[in-house]
Amino acid sequence: MPELPRVPLPPQSVLDAFGLRGVPEPLTGGQGRSVRVGGAVLKPAEGAEEEAVWAASVLERLPRGAGFRVPRPLRSADGDAVVDGWTAAEFLDGRLGPQRQWPGVLAAGRALHAALREEPRPGLLDRRTHPWAVADRVAWGEREADVVAELAEPFALLLSRWRPVEAVAQLVHGDLTGNVLFAPGRDPAVIDFTPYWRPPLYAEAVVIVDGLLWYDLPPELLAVGADDPRWHQMLIRALIFRLVALSGLAGPSWRAGETEAARFLAVAEAVERG
Repeated sequence: MPELPRVPLPPQSVLDAFGLRGVPEPLTGGQGRSVRVGGAVLKPAEGAEEEAVWAASVLERLPRGAGFRVPRPLRSADGDAVVDGWTAAEFLDGRLGPQRQWPGVLAAGRALHAALREEPRPGLLDRRTHPWAVADRVAWGEREADVVAELAEPFALLLSRWRPVEAVAQLVHGDLTGNVLFAPGRDPAVIDFTPYWRPPLYAEAVVIVDGLLWYDLPPELLAVGADDPRWHQMLIRALIFRLVALSGLAGPSWRAGETEAARFLAVAEAVERG
């Protein structure tokens, strides 16, 4: 069995700066880069310090008791949101969705997006070049991209079904699916804020597509946005987004191409059938 990569741990100087005491414990889930220290979670900004500083200011302004919780960012004694490349936020308890909690994931996203509605668009979104940012632009027809050969067939199919659509964009969390925690008697917690400037309906489509591709989404939830005539195109864009991002992350040793291509083709047909 190959050795798992070591999770980077924050140095003591970072813990001291945030006023934290305890032994860092790696957390599972996500990209495996977060560690818990007492009542806080730390993660490396990994070259996205500008976004981390901006996101902290956004999350600090969000209301409490509005149908969702978010981890409140911690700041150093000097008021910094990033210290030596590390961010910190409060630890929120809860059981990770989305299994059997799909309506809750969607409801949490709607509540969060309602609270974000008046936030201005940050220019830093234009400067991002990671695979997900590229995939987002491709999904919305803002740029072109090539994909690995294994995913070429579903990619071509999805592009053939892409049509222009008008919808009001705003700040949204573009990766809700595995980032909502549920605790009895408490509002769901939305973690790992992943900002995009897109219509909220599109963020919901990403959740539905994720569920169809990789989780246990009940098929009837495919119609959750069907009362909006733009829903079909949101699903097409969500599929393109996930496919192009997957292609961009595929390394030379990737061996899941045939399986993933079959997934995308199957979901594309399910979307077409409605």
